[in-house]
Amino acid sequence: MLSVPQWNFLTDLHRFVVVVGARRVGKTYGCIDKIAEIGALKGKNILYISPTYKMSKNLLWEPLKSLFYGLNWVKSKNEVDLSIVLKSGSKITLKGADNPDAMRGLGIDYAIFDEIADIRAETWTAVIRPALSVEKGKALFLGTPRGRNNILYEMYLKGQNPNEPEWSSYQFTTLEGGQVDEEEVEAARRELDEKTFNQEYNAKFENYGANVYYNFTDANKIQCRQLYNPNFDLIFCFDFNSSPGVAAIIMEHEMGSCVIGQVYIPQNSTTPAVCNRLIKDWGSHSGNIFCYGDATGAAKGSAKVAGSDWDLIKQSLRGHFGDRLKFRVNKSNPRERVRVNAVNSRIQTFDGNRHLYVDYSCKNVIYDFEGVQTLKGGSGEIDKKSNLNLSHISDAIGYYINKRFPVVSRKTKVRELMI
Repeated sequence: MLSVPQWNFLTDLHRFVVVVGARRVGKTYGCIDKIAEIGALKGKNILYISPTYKMSKNLLWEPLKSLFYGLNWVKSKNEVDLSIVLKSGSKITLKGADNPDAMRGLGIDYAIFDEIADIRAETWTAVIRPALSVEKGKALFLGTPRGRNNILYEMYLKGQNPNEPEWSSYQFTTLEGGQVDEEEVEAARRELDEKTFNQEYNAKFENYGANVYYNFTDANKIQCRQLYNPNFDLIFCFDFNSSPGVAAIIMEHEMGSCVIGQVYIPQNSTTPAVCNRLIKDWGSHSGNIFCYGDATGAAKGSAKVAGSDWDLIKQSLRGHFGDRLKFRVNKSNPRERVRVNAVNSRIQTFDGNRHLYVDYSCKNVIYDFEGVQTLKGGSGEIDKKSNLNLSHISDAIGYYINKRFPVVSRKTKVRELMI
């Protein structure tokens, strides 16, 4: 009999379903029911992926064989490839993410990722996602939280975002799974530290590394988009990158700096593409537009035949906003630590007051502030390599915050680049 969590995610009709489950909530065995449901259809290609080939075999191979032989559904099987062909013509194959090349070129109707937090993001984005495009296949993602600096947390946020209509996400505790009694959970609470217990039994996303923006909490997330005033100054914050291409939109109010919008283009972005999105979303704004961002965007390289990034912004935006478009860009960037200190001071000062807020709709801004970590073994530097999607949009906001609200004396003179 299915538990309530299993029933909820197995009957969900969204194309991409994310299940964040605590220990013993029934994720893996719930997916066996899903495999049987899809396998009963005619000619479906189903792929199950866990972090390793060995793990896939240990978790699912024997239970699947037992199920399908018991139903008399099996036409053939391959013990080496870990594949079963059913009499319906559907095929189930178990794979390990430790060998992603073995999955390239496959046409897939349904993919199931188990323990997705322990799988490299590229396995999904570069291998499986394209394989689902031909037949508009679906995918189920299962996992236990492993902090906020991985693909599971990113996918979970997509499922919570109403602007991602193909995605949905669930979060279930051990008790909700119905397989472990309350006494056992209470025993674990007495034995484990708070973060470990919350992760393993409450399915919470806990950060174990050193979070750069350590004082960003739920208190900084509010509905501030409704405070938008078309006559106020609007701030566009830029960081220059192609994957993703980003910008943050901020408006100042009495309560503080409010991030009311974002641009986030995941792949193969350009500066004009980001600007076009800004015009589309904010082109009707009647007040002034102030641009802040990465000073290195003023450099002209041999590859930049159209000019610097800031030249491209000027060309793209000035034709629409005219003289209301203004630039506040330094000759050089502040030191990283100085910029981070300014942002953290704006997020929350020592007296407990907060001066930086992010609208709930700005999921990538929230993901950045919650996920950016310091470099392991370093001296506080931002880790730019563990997750290439992180740090860009928070950096963009940081250039503005450090310029407008520096932690150093305001008497310090900073030369500006006049564009």
